[in-house]
Amino acid sequence: MLIQEMAAEECWTALRGANFGRLACANDNQPYVIPFYFSVEGSDVYSFSLPGQKLDWMRGNPRVCLEIDHVLSRNEWTSVIAIGRYEELPDTQDYQQERIHAHELLLQNHTMWWQPGAITVASNKGKQGFVPVFYRIQIANVTGYRGVPAPEENSRQTRAD
Repeated sequence: MLIQEMAAEECWTALRGANFGRLACANDNQPYVIPFYFSVEGSDVYSFSLPGQKLDWMRGNPRVCLEIDHVLSRNEWTSVIAIGRYEELPDTQDYQQERIHAHELLLQNHTMWWQPGAITVASNKGKQGFVPVFYRIQIANVTGYRGVPAPEENSRQTRAD
């Protein structure tokens, strides 16, 4: 296998083609990584959550990182890391259009965008109300790598076929 660095535009293409990844945040030098669904527009990533640890931590430290990967085999994969800043889109008049826009983006790409949050509410047996929090991550930097089969791996595969 050969590992190749991806150009920034290739990283953006991979991000725009994905809708699921992992979001990392930190609090008091303690990292926290969770799976999440998202939509990308321009250099912003949009998502939604319910109140909890992830939002508390991102509010306290808005520096976040997201990761996506696509694995075809041990020798064929891509992995992209995006570094950015969390920005909440509060339920206020000033942010109403941006919240509507985030909702529309999520609905376009994920018809059941609300489902993970609703499942969380159901599992909490009503301890927290269903108060969706829309947010965006303003991406400042992307990097990525891809694994591709080495030429000798391709020739071995062809001979085995």
